[in-house]
Amino acid sequence: MKTSDFDYSLPTELIAQTPVKVRDTSRLMVLDRASGNMQHKQFREIVQFLRCGDVLVMNNSRVIPARLFGRKADTGTVAEILLLRRSATSQTWEALVKPGRRLPVGSVVILDGNNGLSITAEIKAVLDGGIRQVAFSDEKALSVLGNIPLPPYIHTPLDDKERYQTVYANDPGSVAAPTAGLHFTVTLLEELRSIGVEILETTLHIGLDTFRPVMVDDPTQHHIHREYGIVTAHVAKRVSCAKQEGRRIICVGTTTVRLLEYAANNSSYALLDRFAGWVDLLILPGYKFRIADVMQTNFHLPKSTLLMMVSAFAGMDFIKCAYTEAVALHYRFYSFGDSMLIV
Repeated sequence: MKTSDFDYSLPTELIAQTPVKVRDTSRLMVLDRASGNMQHKQFREIVQFLRCGDVLVMNNSRVIPARLFGRKADTGTVAEILLLRRSATSQTWEALVKPGRRLPVGSVVILDGNNGLSITAEIKAVLDGGIRQVAFSDEKALSVLGNIPLPPYIHTPLDDKERYQTVYANDPGSVAAPTAGLHFTVTLLEELRSIGVEILETTLHIGLDTFRPVMVDDPTQHHIHREYGIVTAHVAKRVSCAKQEGRRIICVGTTTVRLLEYAANNSSYALLDRFAGWVDLLILPGYKFRIADVMQTNFHLPKSTLLMMVSAFAGMDFIKCAYTEAVALHYRFYSFGDSMLIV
């Protein structure tokens, strides 16, 4: 198995630059692993493929305004800070900065807002990959001073910032949206509940590393990025109960899959226990899934760990065929693109 096995050609015009007007009118490709069949639906028709007793698990992480603009305190030079994740062991953030060469350790950046609010950011350390460790004089002000970051392949400004949030996003911490959930509407979720689908929420805060392709030839040698996740005792109990009763766990997005599988693999309980901590699970073909029975996900970047995960779940050949079909039928790809349901 090589990283090149997960490469494919995608016309740039198929990279969705804006969301569809109504969330659940996006397209849905349904892959049946048992039969090898593919179906083409509208996303709101996902109701046809779920049934009473299913458990739908979603990632409720909310994207934070992680892009900050300011000026160096000593020279006035324009500076930019992009938050990646909050440090696990200190009251600082890991971030990318511009201009990197002019922001060594000890540099101070002044961040001003339109409302007269002003705080400072100090570069505390330079980490691997040019990442900076940054301390802020007032973390609470970041939500006011920051801007929502869009993925690097989206070049069209977003008119409504909430369209890069799921309708159930309520736990701030991500710098990229759990985009599989962008297709759900409040009405659609209510319809699923009405047919007996149980809906549960977990949290996995997503970093920008999720967009980075695997750069080594052997994907097993890839250093997976860490993301902070939470599975409450209630969710762990409900998921474990469903598994024991033979009911399906439908995971919304690769982030939910990664979190539940990591928590299960690190659980002292028979299936799943409460969990709070850093998640760094790399799922490649050959992995044995313990929790996920069905996966709903978007179409992913070539050579990405996310494409590797869905290939592990559905089979490499099946996914290759599905992506070839999606390109031929002009599906929309990536964050604002269409969706796939793998049953």
